[in-house]
Amino acid sequence: MSLTLILVALTAIASFLAFNSEDMMRKWILNPYMVHHHKQWWRMLSSGFIHADFMHLFFNLFAFYGFGMAVESYYNAIFGQQGPLYFAVLYLGGILVANAPSLAKHKDNHYYNSLGASGAVAAIIFSAIIFQPWSKIYFFGILGIPGILMGPLYLIIEYRMSKQGGTGINHDAHFWGAIFGVLFTIALKPTLLLFFFDQLLNGLP
Repeated sequence: MSLTLILVALTAIASFLAFNSEDMMRKWILNPYMVHHHKQWWRMLSSGFIHADFMHLFFNLFAFYGFGMAVESYYNAIFGQQGPLYFAVLYLGGILVANAPSLAKHKDNHYYNSLGASGAVAAIIFSAIIFQPWSKIYFFGILGIPGILMGPLYLIIEYRMSKQGGTGINHDAHFWGAIFGVLFTIALKPTLLLFFFDQLLNGLP
């Protein structure tokens, strides 16, 4: 069975359970204060499997399924038997790396919370851009923009929104999850950078 489907199922199940259990939501959500001061490190990972509401869950899983199946296929083709392991590290590492800035910034803020798989999904999407830079990413499911153009625009927007603050969205998680997706994929096989440029040049109009 596809690892993407397994992760989708686990995330959906965990989120549905948390929707109906305030105790689970409270224990799984990322609260940097509890992580830093009470050593509840599991929150760094568990928070990526729960969501605020059905819409939050749907958009994350919809994006993850679409891009995850493609990236998983590439990973399996390139890395063989190690493909599933590396893909799992890409996804789970995306959650951890995306949450790290929040931990550093808010470790003394008892009231700060964050949740969702957005950082991991950003890692998957930006890994996909390495393999298919000209494939379109559909903004709100309508406007298709090639990944090589959408990627930098996304990073600029998330960086600026993070600096601005006040949106109630963890833009740091989106930004650093995306960066991790690119760096981790290239670190596994540096020649993929040459493949990326080859795909980039061959796709020019």
